[in-house]
Amino acid sequence: MTSLSRRHCLGWLAASALPLGAHAQTASGKPIRLIVSYPPGGVADATARLLADKLTPMLGASVVVENKAGASGAIGMDAVAKSAPDGLTFGFSAISPLVLLPHLGKPLFDPVKDITPVASIMASPVLLLGTPALAARDFQALVAEAKAKPGALRWATAGPASLGHIVLEMVKAGTGVDITHIPYKGGGQQVTDAITGQYEVLSSNPGAAIMAHIQSGKLHPLAAGAPKRLPKLPDLPTLAELGLPAANLASVFGVFAPGGTPPAVVERMNAAINTLLKDPAVRSKIEAADNQPTGGSAAEFSQFIAAESASNARIIQKAGLNKG
Repeated sequence: MTSLSRRHCLGWLAASALPLGAHAQTASGKPIRLIVSYPPGGVADATARLLADKLTPMLGASVVVENKAGASGAIGMDAVAKSAPDGLTFGFSAISPLVLLPHLGKPLFDPVKDITPVASIMASPVLLLGTPALAARDFQALVAEAKAKPGALRWATAGPASLGHIVLEMVKAGTGVDITHIPYKGGGQQVTDAITGQYEVLSSNPGAAIMAHIQSGKLHPLAAGAPKRLPKLPDLPTLAELGLPAANLASVFGVFAPGGTPPAVVERMNAAINTLLKDPAVRSKIEAADNQPTGGSAAEFSQFIAAESASNARIIQKAGLNKG
């Protein structure tokens, strides 16, 4: 560790002895970067900015959001992995770059050594949505239309090896349909193109914009990847109910630090986040779009990620997605 890193860490260690509301500055006086692995405009960006706003007074240092989108979250997480472990850089991402990408190709970083899980933020369903370009109004009709027009229907996701992409592949495997994958870098442009009918099907996590477009009729829900039906969409079946349990997947988002970040720094950020996730105002904003706040210790989050990685390795191998 360099002397500069030691000074940064000492600042955090000193701050950890103060109450969370105390205005303890980082040793350098620099802001804390929160790298978001997705572009502006999506549910991940909105949630990260909510956290940054609330964490700033709690940590006594400005928390600044920096969007680094691409490669299904891998570019942003690679930036976190390559940052100094000095308590001045954290990342906000789905766990996909840690539990999916390593099984589908050579990752840009070591998901175990180069990234330290800090806190689980929320579990988010995967919604399957029809755009104005799709005639079908339910999942069964989508499958029938796809079978009648092999390869003609286009399904947009947040990118290759994103959870939405895995859901698509599981749907294709489970129904025998041929649907064309349209990869994006994240939610913002993906949603803009969806409501103008640039493709037929969208897989996305719910957020304020998505729910507003559903309510206005610009997007129509077809199915959800979720443990149970969503409170705000009670008539929407899960993919498990539709006979596709392997496709019934939901996203988990969290905060991460570079590998080697001192445990005291990780624990202080974890404590701040857990305090925030108990705040009714914060919870209500996350729950407004059927996302579920999670929380818990850094160790629990690490164990969850390891289990998900092992499970996904089995799913990907069985589906043959890691070939070619």
